[in-house]
Amino acid sequence: MPAAEGAAPRPYTRFEVALVIFALAVGGFGIGTGEFAVMGVLPDIASSFHVTAPQAGYVISAYALGVVVGAPIIAMLAAKLSRRNLLLGLMGVFAAGNIMSAFAPTFESFTLLRFLTGLPHGAYFGVASLVSASLVPLNMRARAVGWMMLGLTVATLAGTPIMSFFGQLLNWRVVFGGVGMIGLVTVVLCAIYLPRDTVAEGASMKRELVAFTRPQVWLTLLIAATGFGGMFAVFSYVAPTALEVAMMSPAWIPVIMGIFGLGMNVGNIVGSRLADLSIMGTIGGMLIFNMAIMLLFSLTAANPYMLCLCVFFTGCTFAPGPAVQTRLMDVAAEGQALAAASMHSAFNVANALGAWLGGLVVTLGLGYPATGYVGMFLGLIGLAIFAVSWRMEKTARMMTTRG
Repeated sequence: MPAAEGAAPRPYTRFEVALVIFALAVGGFGIGTGEFAVMGVLPDIASSFHVTAPQAGYVISAYALGVVVGAPIIAMLAAKLSRRNLLLGLMGVFAAGNIMSAFAPTFESFTLLRFLTGLPHGAYFGVASLVSASLVPLNMRARAVGWMMLGLTVATLAGTPIMSFFGQLLNWRVVFGGVGMIGLVTVVLCAIYLPRDTVAEGASMKRELVAFTRPQVWLTLLIAATGFGGMFAVFSYVAPTALEVAMMSPAWIPVIMGIFGLGMNVGNIVGSRLADLSIMGTIGGMLIFNMAIMLLFSLTAANPYMLCLCVFFTGCTFAPGPAVQTRLMDVAAEGQALAAASMHSAFNVANALGAWLGGLVVTLGLGYPATGYVGMFLGLIGLAIFAVSWRMEKTARMMTTRG
């Protein structure tokens, strides 16, 4: 993999690398908090704009749509920008979008602002992954990506519950104002610590599009879009599962959310270390692990202790994230930015697909534990796609050796 397209050539000390990754992780923390905290104040948003709770849920869909649309488009249009300037611009737009969301006068304007705020999400994580990986040796790329992604996973553990608490205590608009301030802090940190890079020679939209001509890029994106779906199928309905199936007290819901966030952080750390040992081994192995956890969830959801354990391991199913992100960098040739950004479009497709299929089985009367079977089915699809990808790569390697 070209480790540093457009990156400054001099080596960086471990302390300098840590500062860069920290700055980028703060941005990930802000993005993660903004994406998930809205769910905790959704009833307040509905009340404020005099709409129903399902209608208020459109703002979540609007943000996700912005992520899916924005990631590949921005990566292509910004091909001739340096990575440092692009990250500064993306986080500036994110900060402005959240601050403006805090002052939105109508539900329609608020929904539009959530869409616009979602646009830089995927491109930021994609380019931030490339920058993080470019600053370390090849055998530490996945760990660097994982360290940067800690901002997102820590947001599920700390940022989301804290912002939700203050949003309910004071006003939901405080949530978006606070997230906007985190975005501004990120802009300052990135301006100070990110290396000044130059645009790679020959960089263009056409060159980025090369990524989408490579079958392995599409296969990897499909693995992400299906393989992560199980996590969302279960997590989207974990609260009613705990209340109506495991008969737990409502007071346990924040605890369960924290357990899930803890699992995501553990999965991210362990998964990034495993990926530096074997990227394909980590992806394939974790898909099998995901399927086993989804099955266990369905079979034991009525037991509160097992439910909590399965929620933790469901969070751990985020583990293949750094491996998939690094894999996309490897197979994208010269279109690394586009491929890396598109990972987060695939992640949000998994979010929508998992939540929709999970809701479908519940609507059909199969019960909330059946969301685990949905996750197992999506994991099986992801594993089948992985097998095709692995076979194609093995065949190509054999042909190259013979040639």
